[in-house]
This record gives sequence, structure tokens and C-alpha cells, in this order.
Amino acid sequence: MTRLTLAIDAMGGDFGPCVTVPASLQALAANSQLHLLLVGDPDAISTSLAKADSAICARLQIIAAESVIASDVRPSQAIRNSRGSSMRIALEMVKEGKAEACISAGNTGALMGLAKLLLKPLDGIERPALMTVLPNQQQGRTVVLDLGANVDSDSTMLVQFAVMGAVMAEDLLAIANPRVALLNIGQEESKGLNTIRHAAETLRGLADINYIGYVEGNDLLTGKTDVLVCDGFVGNVTLKTMEGVVRMFLSLLKSEGGGGKRAWWMKMLGRWLQKRLSRRFVHLNPDQYNGACLLGLRGTVIKSHGAANQRAFTVAIQQAEQAVQRQVSERIALRLEAVLPKSD
Repeated sequence: MTRLTLAIDAMGGDFGPCVTVPASLQALAANSQLHLLLVGDPDAISTSLAKADSAICARLQIIAAESVIASDVRPSQAIRNSRGSSMRIALEMVKEGKAEACISAGNTGALMGLAKLLLKPLDGIERPALMTVLPNQQQGRTVVLDLGANVDSDSTMLVQFAVMGAVMAEDLLAIANPRVALLNIGQEESKGLNTIRHAAETLRGLADINYIGYVEGNDLLTGKTDVLVCDGFVGNVTLKTMEGVVRMFLSLLKSEGGGGKRAWWMKMLGRWLQKRLSRRFVHLNPDQYNGACLLGLRGTVIKSHGAANQRAFTVAIQQAEQAVQRQVSERIALRLEAVLPKSD
């Protein structure tokens, strides 16, 4: 691919152009083949571009939008009033073939609803799911979904999430016969909600899915499974809890602590341990894996954290680049044709 064009909802998230525009410039500087369409308020975007390099700005185009979808508005209301908004226009760029992917840090429910409305789900997929890839203790990676696109998920949707997650793990992470598990409150088959138990029963009957059973929340980062499936409510709470703990841990490693009464050799030892542990656990920093892919659509959509900083939003843009280059939607569509009919 010699040219890659992505549409950015520049107004989405807690900080809008203050974060999205510098992150876009950083992404452009890292990839000479990248072109970006920044959708939003032209004045606000231009202000953040005032000191930007002219050569980089040549690969950037501002697309005017009349409004912004608020982060706290109900998805149904947001969709009804979405015409002219930065999020909708960015998605329309993908629908019309003017961009290969859309990245937004805006309202998750609105992004999910508009993406489904404009780009349409793949055959066999009822509702798309937000997916991310987390590092684990085995020096590998674990595909986790859904992370908040669907608060209520029935057993059929959980099975579809499992299939899409398995495709991601096998085709994109090069994991042969990836292990698939359902997140539950215990490992016993009798535990959990009816939807989880029914999904487990279906998955056990799928020859193309290496279903290994239930795992609990404390196995999120252990590498016990390659694909972890849950509904959006549980997934979102789990992910944000983990991120909060990791951020607190990394912050504690950076702090001196202990006051000034320790012996000099204790201070030296403490600093040495801080550096070693920081290097060991820096890969768990949530900024390193920001950007959840909305799987199951006829197009590529990346959802960034609303509170993402410049570094994190740059990672989300890079996630979109990789998803397009690896043809995620096309790969999933091909595998679904082979796997899902058997689950009927």
C-alpha cells in the first residue's frame, strides 16, 4: 500500500484538538505514506496546527463539521441528531471510500450505533464488538472482547465475539489454534449467567474453535487463554480496573518515597529496583495499547479512550494503520463464512 488515508474525529474525547491534532502530526511524521482527514471545527484545528511543519501539513486535510457529539448524550439521541457532526462525517468518509479507516475518542455508544448504521455489520454478525490486544505474563498477547460496545450480550453474540476473536488471534497474531475462553465468576460449568452457560455449550460444539472453558478475572494477564470473551459491561469494567491498577503501580515505581532518613546504599538499591521494575512492567502501560478495534463491520473503526493523551491517541492511529494494512475486516469475513454456518 503506497498511500493510506485515515479519517480522524478531531473533536472527540475529553480534550479534542488539543490532543488529536498533535497526535495526528506525530503519526504523520512517523509514516511518510500516511494522509489524514481531520474532521471538526476548522478554527480549533487550525490553531493547533499553527506551528506545525509545512511538509507534514501537506498530507493533512481539514474537513469542516458543524457539531460535536457530547460524551454524555444517550446513543439514540446522538444518532438522531448526528448529521453534520465530526464523528458521523468521519465515518461517512470511510463509507464513501475517501478514507480506509476512522478513529474517534468520542461517545462509544454513538460510535457503535453510527458505525453499524453507516458501514453495516458483516454477514453473520449481529452486533460489532470492541476488541483490544493486551500483553500477558507469558510474553505473548491476549485478544479481549467486548470492551463496551454492547452492554447486554446474549449467548449468540458471545459466540460471534469468540469467532471474531479467534480470527484475530490466529490470522493477525499468528497464534495457531488459539485458546478461547469465556470470562466468568468461576471455572465450574454450573457457574455464571444463563447467557454465558448457553454460549459455552455452543462453543463446545464448534470444531473450528479451541474452546477451553471459563477463566476468572485474575487470569486476564496470565496468558492462560489467547482469546477472552465477555459482554461489554463486564469487559469495560475489567479493562478500566486493570488500567487503574497498572497506572497506580507505575506511578509508585517512579516516586521516591521513604523520606530522607534511609542510608545511602538503601537509596541506591531502591532506585536500582525502581528502574528494573519499571523496564519490566512498562509494556503494561495502558498508553501502549490504546485503541480498540470495532470488529464485525464492513470497514475499519478504532475507538480511542476518551481521556487519551497525545501518546495514547497516536497509538490508536497506528492501530488503524495496522488494521487496514492487515485487512482485518476482509480476513474476518472470510473466516466467518467457514465457521459461523456450523454454529447454526
